[in-house]
Amino acid sequence: MDVGHPKEEEYNHGKNCLPEIKGDPLARYRESVCRFCRREGTKLFLKGDRCFSDKCAIERRNYPPGQHAQSRPKPTDYGTQLREKQKVRRIYGVLEKQFRKYAHLAEKKKGVTGENLLLLLESRLDNLVFRMGFASSRSQARQLVTHGHVLVNGRKVTVASFQVRPGVVIEVKEKSRAIGHIEESLKTTSRRGIPPWLEVEVDNFKGVMKELPSREALPPNIREQLIVEYYSR
Repeated sequence: MDVGHPKEEEYNHGKNCLPEIKGDPLARYRESVCRFCRREGTKLFLKGDRCFSDKCAIERRNYPPGQHAQSRPKPTDYGTQLREKQKVRRIYGVLEKQFRKYAHLAEKKKGVTGENLLLLLESRLDNLVFRMGFASSRSQARQLVTHGHVLVNGRKVTVASFQVRPGVVIEVKEKSRAIGHIEESLKTTSRRGIPPWLEVEVDNFKGVMKELPSREALPPNIREQLIVEYYSR
């Protein structure tokens, strides 16, 4: 979630960066997020290292939550599109209003709409902090950004939805590098892996997006065409 909006000088770092797509700063979900994984029937990796352990909700109860969830009828085409949209929205931690803005912006850009949507989501600052291994989950990465622990091209950015372009340097503030969560996350990056389109200097708590990822480098379990069809109704 985006908390607060910084002054222009805090996030306007030149032509290599795009402005953020703002969402609702007031919304919070304070219940267990593991039910989201069970509802979508796949791991969304919302709980960091817990998702790789036997405590993962999918490993223990691989069926949707709710009293009558297991007896639900086969979903319609609309239901399948809705579930795919909800799955991707929950993976990246984006609210509906903001996600719809991404979908409309992706439609206006040149290229394949579905791939444009994924690129917009992957270019979010909180997602890149997570992908680079500075946080064990996107929610943790969002907290690091909003609390001012992350620098973009040497300047503090506190907007999690800030759009980053290739060549922009992302790093953890020197005073924040001793935070336990960051150190623990970097130790487990080998388990999650760092995408080939990112270059990370673990010892310097610094990384850069070398290029925009190709579709092959993005999560294969996302069917973005269903999302495009959902918003095209």
